[in-house]
Amino acid sequence: MNILAVGAHPDDLEILCGGTLAKYAAQGHRVTMAVLTNGNMGRPDTEPGKMAKIRRGEFERSAAVIGARTVWMDVDDEMSVVDLETRLQMVDVLREAEPDVVLTHSGTDYHVDHRNTAQLVFEAAPLACVHQIKRARPQLDRQPLIYQFDTLGAIDFQPGEYVDITGCMETKQAMYACHVSQTGWMRTATGFDIAEVIDAVARVRGYAAGVKYAEGFRRVDAWYRGTTQRVLP
Repeated sequence: MNILAVGAHPDDLEILCGGTLAKYAAQGHRVTMAVLTNGNMGRPDTEPGKMAKIRRGEFERSAAVIGARTVWMDVDDEMSVVDLETRLQMVDVLREAEPDVVLTHSGTDYHVDHRNTAQLVFEAAPLACVHQIKRARPQLDRQPLIYQFDTLGAIDFQPGEYVDITGCMETKQAMYACHVSQTGWMRTATGFDIAEVIDAVARVRGYAAGVKYAEGFRRVDAWYRGTTQRVLP
């Protein structure tokens, strides 16, 4: 299968669904990691243009850990909006990845960029299949299945399905560790070590799933986007 994961910021996918992406890749599926914003506001001590370059490099190194393809949408951090231009940009991402399954944010997560990413994916999916919407790539043959992944801290999110990532936790943490510009700074900014948060949330979801570590997902059911089959790894 072709798997597309769309995150709002350069480290979101690693934190929220990195284990599942690693598992998909290990099973031989084609994984594409896309990020909406360039993370240029990621530190108060680094000029935005320089920060964006740093974070893109970190994102590329992280994706390389599992051999994933990357898409860099380059919207300014904290400045995302749900408008026609960005919706069509998301159409381009979907058409490039040709996904069977899309993983993205919950529409209830804490950050506006997260919520906007979820909305843009939902709105772009049907448009990606419309022949008369002329873009660089042709329309998709069918709409992909969309799954929303967990929120930061597992807040206000009830999973409908779980993925056992016990065997992929080291890879998930290695992917997050590529984001060197954020690992120390996030401790200062939030008071939390995100690597510890990753472990704690995966343990909590693992308790619910009956395994040591898990990631939780909720399928977005809509017209033309249903299945009776299990597609998560």
